[in-house]
Amino acid sequence: MNVAEIRKDFPILGREVRGKRLVYLDNAATSQKPRCVIDAIREYYETYNANVHRAIHYLGEYATAAYEEVRAKVARFINAPSERTIVWVKNTSEAINLVAYAWGRKFVGEGDEIVTSVMEHHSNLVPWQQLAKARGARLRFFRMTPDGKLDLSDLDQLFNERTKLVAITHASNVLGTINPVAEIARKAHEVGAVVLVDGAQSAPHLPVDVQALDCDFFAFSAHKMCGPMGVGVLYGKEELLEAMDPFLFGGEMIGSVSLEESTWNEIPWKFEAGTPNVADVIGFGAAIDYLQSIGMEAIQAHERELVAYAMDALEELDGMVIYGPRDERAGLIAFNYREIHPHDLSTILDQEGVAIRAGHHCAEPLARWLDVPATARASFYIYNTREDVDALVRALLRAKEFFSHVPR
Repeated sequence: MNVAEIRKDFPILGREVRGKRLVYLDNAATSQKPRCVIDAIREYYETYNANVHRAIHYLGEYATAAYEEVRAKVARFINAPSERTIVWVKNTSEAINLVAYAWGRKFVGEGDEIVTSVMEHHSNLVPWQQLAKARGARLRFFRMTPDGKLDLSDLDQLFNERTKLVAITHASNVLGTINPVAEIARKAHEVGAVVLVDGAQSAPHLPVDVQALDCDFFAFSAHKMCGPMGVGVLYGKEELLEAMDPFLFGGEMIGSVSLEESTWNEIPWKFEAGTPNVADVIGFGAAIDYLQSIGMEAIQAHERELVAYAMDALEELDGMVIYGPRDERAGLIAFNYREIHPHDLSTILDQEGVAIRAGHHCAEPLARWLDVPATARASFYIYNTREDVDALVRALLRAKEFFSHVPR
């Protein structure tokens, strides 16, 4: 990867923040957008803006073809068996909620069990809490190892004939842990359970093959992978999508409508009521093309090298506590430094032009498991460099200096 050339593709990286070069290390929250994505969205609005699927005119036909081609691109990107398995949603959260309502409320009943983990983003926990309450089901949780991995030693006891669903993140947005999804899916399927994978932190950073993982559902968002906000993807196995009832009702998702009753469209359109976010789907298609021009294997390798460099640099700082496994991990590091509250730390770093995240990162149960109120998080992507890590370290030392004069 030629990171210097890649950086030129991202207009925002050329700006200054508070008089300093922007060092953007909040990629787990959202990534920046390359010029080709911005141009693709502008081109749609300037040259073929029209609603899709309905119009019998040139613009409508052109927009529909472009829109549906992105669905096919997404299917190829995650090696889905068919574009029929790709459902457009707003984001990962909506994808998971869709499954919770359209699959969960139909197939989960009293006494059934839903297995998830302490490391989940709220988006992959709260919907299952609500489903369990509504259906009289029970939540169970993977045990965790001290270094922040799932303890798989008791899967034969955790998974049983009552297990209906296993909902697990592919990569933790706090610990960086990459979970062995294929192994979990194999054991879950042995007891007849369905497996949903939150891929929000994996799809942007490493090769994903949903058939090799053998997950039943896989959810991710465009905005974390160089695409625009407002577009997400739910992959689901065809037989499950066919068996599910629609989540939203209205135009496009119908087969036929009378005054008394209605029938539904085929998958995936029966889950896509109303006018979709056509422009940003088009932009997402440009983002996928961009990532594939670099190569997901190359992206993963770059982030591995950068995280290893950052881990070594941060561990040299006195008073640094890093969370999560030390071996293979996703491209982010959550930490606490010298008893400085992460919000204060983030404020000082911002003055130095360094953008990080601070808080519980929508993973409050995990913060309690770590026994901390919050953490700071630096997260990396294709345009980040060793120089960005060096800037982070310098800013942390500046924070140390600043707070050394603050009475405690």
